[in-house]
Amino acid sequence: MSLISLARRGRAVALVVGALMLVPLVAEARPGGGRSSGSRGSFTNSAPPSTNTTPGGAQTFQRSAPSPSPSMAGPSAGAAAAQAARPSFARNMMMGIGAGLLGAGLFGMLSGSGFFGGLASLAGVLGFLLQLALIAGIVMLAIRFFRRRSEPQLAGAGAPYARQGHDAPQPAAARMGGFGGGAAAAAVQPQPIELAGEDFNSFERLLGEINTAYSNEDEAGLRQRTTSEMFGYFDEDLSENARRGVADRVSDVKLLQGDLSQAWREGDADYATVAMRFSLINALYDRKSGQVVDGNPTQAQEVKEYWTFLRERGGPWKLSGIQQAA
Repeated sequence: MSLISLARRGRAVALVVGALMLVPLVAEARPGGGRSSGSRGSFTNSAPPSTNTTPGGAQTFQRSAPSPSPSMAGPSAGAAAAQAARPSFARNMMMGIGAGLLGAGLFGMLSGSGFFGGLASLAGVLGFLLQLALIAGIVMLAIRFFRRRSEPQLAGAGAPYARQGHDAPQPAAARMGGFGGGAAAAAVQPQPIELAGEDFNSFERLLGEINTAYSNEDEAGLRQRTTSEMFGYFDEDLSENARRGVADRVSDVKLLQGDLSQAWREGDADYATVAMRFSLINALYDRKSGQVVDGNPTQAQEVKEYWTFLRERGGPWKLSGIQQAA
């Protein structure tokens, strides 16, 4: 088989793999991308207690800043850590392209065709660059897949509250026995707290407002309602959507059921982790044509997630983390 036939077959395989590669990327929509991101203070490495809404517990965080508590690390530490932890796709791509061009040039010199003999035509150059981009994407997907498979899914004891009639204060302290184990918790000494109906109203309102801000790509709205760490993740996801030429649109967000999982205080910060089952309409659109790439623009879907909220002393509640239900 000639080198030209091998090259053509390799390009065909790369195109097929590239089409398949888009499937998991497109499927990750809505705020958080279906992943578990953020922090829960001293309990970041511990699964929140399961509830009636999510009896299977929650997944561990897949993206989380190393800071144990945003309130202690400063307002911008979480975002800085998240930014530092992001892989530089552009840098890796440029390194791969440069290495590929160098290799092609050396092959051309050895075969007597000159340094750029192996990439003589514009079509050959574009095809070669496309193959490199597809290979880099496949490697990234493989790393993401094995990283998720290696993370255990944990569950704990529940502390539910019924959404119906949740305006009454919730005795969270009486239902959180045994939650404070571990060296990190002992060092920070978190204290259980009670939440009132206005707190749960704030959580429900933030669920809708954050989804709306994400759908509108409203960075100012997201920054106002999330911690610096979570804003960094949302900004990363929106930038990735723009790079791929898609827009993630969310509408008709309705909370169907909510259970309190944990509520505690660390220093000057209050935390609350709430298990929520809600419905929404979510679809990905092509930015140029406006056509639906994935999802259903008319049919609602149900989602179960744990949302953790953080409130600095005297300040409003902000989203600190999202964990997928197991």
